[in-house]
Amino acid sequence: MSDPEARTAPYRVGLIGYGLAGSVFHAPLIAATDGLVLDTVSTRSPDRQAQARAEHPQVRTVATAEEVLDRAAAGDLDLIVLASPNKTHVPLATAALEAGAAVVVDKPLAATAAEAERLAALADRRGLLLSVFQNRRWDNDFRTVRKLLADDALGEVQRFESRFERWRPRPKGGWRESGDPAELGGLLYDLGSHLVDQALTLFGPAVSVYAEADIRRPGAEADDDTFLAVTHAGGVRSHLWVSATTAQLGPRFRVLGSRAGYVKYGLDPQEAALRAGRRPDTEGTAWGVEPESDWGRLGAGESPVTGGGQPVPTLPGAYPAYYAAIARALREGGAPPVTATEAAAALRVLEAAKRSAAQGVTVQIGAGS
Repeated sequence: MSDPEARTAPYRVGLIGYGLAGSVFHAPLIAATDGLVLDTVSTRSPDRQAQARAEHPQVRTVATAEEVLDRAAAGDLDLIVLASPNKTHVPLATAALEAGAAVVVDKPLAATAAEAERLAALADRRGLLLSVFQNRRWDNDFRTVRKLLADDALGEVQRFESRFERWRPRPKGGWRESGDPAELGGLLYDLGSHLVDQALTLFGPAVSVYAEADIRRPGAEADDDTFLAVTHAGGVRSHLWVSATTAQLGPRFRVLGSRAGYVKYGLDPQEAALRAGRRPDTEGTAWGVEPESDWGRLGAGESPVTGGGQPVPTLPGAYPAYYAAIARALREGGAPPVTATEAAAALRVLEAAKRSAAQGVTVQIGAGS
């Protein structure tokens, strides 16, 4: 790529995959980012190619990832974004870096921490950006928790509870629910990637992990009801739930400190807005804002369900900030917003959780992990 300091043209992006991740998350956010232009989308589906052209009229569509990689090798693309199935992340990221492109990979970056570290080393050798799309760091509720911790509103945090729970009693099928280990299906590596990343971002390295993973639904092949207990080096315990079988949903966050606790129900509104076709660059539209009725509550000694605690205004969600930071890192040469090293640390926890659930043991993973 050209000298970042001398460059004024936008960075040209090739997007591999136009399913849910590519069409709902990546493409709209890339298109809304100053300094980036969505140049090429690859998908084998003619219907998805037509969808991409309808939603982004300037985009070029191709059928294969190889065509995107060839354009990168020819110098026609600067950044490749992988929104493809999990099993393709490592080989495609490797090929993209070897083609000379910066790379963003949807989570999970890889199956193992060792694979993530090898990718990080390759990116370093090539002098290229490599980042992982952990958009949930920019959820409205998570941003609010970070602010409460920064303001010392809770005192010393003792337990962090975080849930992504759904009620989907019948499997939908597809690779995300496949029992084939090569597919990296199941909720541990899907939604669990978000929860572990958030916990490590807030409370630092993990030293031990205990997990329970079950397959509850008839016909399901991969874990659909999973619990992790993570002990952090600083002493905080994170209790994390991911489930597709929860008939009554718990709080999204419950953070318990020595002086107060914070409880928040409901989900960040940005995914629903993107699915509905709303875009963050629409003038006059408040992005990521939720109604006061959805705010969490801060207090001690009483349940928020019975009116305990004080409502805490939820900060707006900010998914556009991820790609804005990517554009800035490309332009200025700094670190990306989520690094492959951070992804490797989260993968260490996921690997430990998988082993713990299989063997019924607590797994030590080391304070430096």
